[in-house]
Amino acid sequence: MAIDFLRAYALSLPGATEEIKWEHNLCFCVGGKIFLVTNPDSFPVSASFKTSPENFTELTNRQGISQAPYFARNQWVQVADINMIQEEEWKQLIQASYRLVLEKLPKKIRESLV
Repeated sequence: MAIDFLRAYALSLPGATEEIKWEHNLCFCVGGKIFLVTNPDSFPVSASFKTSPENFTELTNRQGISQAPYFARNQWVQVADINMIQEEEWKQLIQASYRLVLEKLPKKIRESLV
């Protein structure tokens, strides 16, 4: 799977934008808050996203998925190789991360995005 799939799906969500942060990370945001971080220059391509506390434990028990550096305390995980996860599961994980971030935004911003 190519980074293009993650990019296209993330940007298909209402109000989603993309930015380059920390010099080389392609980040996808909603309301200015990140819900997906990718490193397209790494090999293999890695990605990090927010998850629920319940899914955090389940995901980090899988091989190749770990606590995301600097973000783990907020239930972010890092997938070492995006090809480890099939497209349908990626859709679910990205959608869940997007919703978790969107829910934390002020009501006025949420309403303007959806």
